[in-house]
Amino acid sequence: MHFRVKMWVSMLAIALVFGLAGVPAGAQDKQHVVSLSDLNKDAARPAQTRQSNEEAVRSLLSSDQAQKALKSANLDYQKVDKAVGQLSDEDLAKLAERSRQAQSDFAAGRISDRDLLWIILIALAIVVLALALR
Repeated sequence: MHFRVKMWVSMLAIALVFGLAGVPAGAQDKQHVVSLSDLNKDAARPAQTRQSNEEAVRSLLSSDQAQKALKSANLDYQKVDKAVGQLSDEDLAKLAERSRQAQSDFAAGRISDRDLLWIILIALAIVVLALALR
C-alpha cells in the first residue's frame, strides 16, 4: 500500500510539472493590458499631486499678505510650512484648491487685499486645527 501511495504522488507530481510546462511560451511574451511604464506613472501620480498641492499652499503662504497675516497672528512661517507637510492628502487637497482660487481671484482683481488676508487667516486656522486634532 505504501508503494502505491508513493507511485500516485510521483505520477501526480510528474503530471503537474508537465502540465505547467505545457503552457505555451508565447503566452508569457504577450504584452500585458497595462504596461510597466503606465504602472510606474500611476504609482508616481499621488506623490506628484501632493507636491503640487503643497506648492500651491506654500505659494499663498509665502506672499506678502500671508507674511503680514503670520506676523499679526504671531506664527512662525517655518512652523506653518512644516505643518503643511504634515497635513493629510485630503486636507491638503482642499486647502490647495482654496489657495489656487484665492490667488486667481486676487490676480484678477475680484478680491481685495483685505479679503485675501481673511482667506489666508482662515487657511492658517485650518492648518493649525488639522495638526492640533491629530
